[in-house]
Amino acid sequence: MNNRVVAAIYEKLWRPFGVSMMGIAGMSMAAERAKAVADLRLNGPQRVLDVACGPGNFTKFLSEKLTGDGIAIGFDISEAMIARAVQDNRGPRAAYVRGDAAHLPYSDDAFDAVCCYAALYLVPKPMTVLDELIRVVRPGGRIAIMTSCEPRPAPLGTVVGFGTGLAGVRMFPRNLFVDVFEASGLTEIQQDVRGLAQFVSATKQ
Repeated sequence: MNNRVVAAIYEKLWRPFGVSMMGIAGMSMAAERAKAVADLRLNGPQRVLDVACGPGNFTKFLSEKLTGDGIAIGFDISEAMIARAVQDNRGPRAAYVRGDAAHLPYSDDAFDAVCCYAALYLVPKPMTVLDELIRVVRPGGRIAIMTSCEPRPAPLGTVVGFGTGLAGVRMFPRNLFVDVFEASGLTEIQQDVRGLAQFVSATKQ
């Protein structure tokens, strides 16, 4: 996603189209953002990491829910996306960093909350990225993701999986992220499946 034209239209056209494709058009952008704030439990001077932030719309919104020395860092591999974020979504508690989500340049337990929305189904190594998210959130901190979810029954899943595969979108098994979070010792795991999308959040112990 290094094309500047793609960066310019990402939030206005591509992302809403992808969300609609996943069958959660009934959740508005405002509702999705409110859910993110609730799932991450943002309410103070927290350090927040928004992985695969795109042009920073979500990052800016999250930053506005922080207080004091709180900061929301938008992290993306695309130079064009980061440039767009800096241009359009600057703020006193928002910052942007370019890098590879499979190798986050942060120490263990560095953040109070981490999130990754509408990106894990596109990245080459989604489980490596997930491991990194878990690594950098502190004990007691929150992690939240939104990604794709295989539908039921199986025959529909086969058709949808083929179609989304052609588009470069992975369809993840319904229980995969819940199982990974449990195996990693996370608690307070919540999953909300909407159409072909799933929201999963948890607390690190």
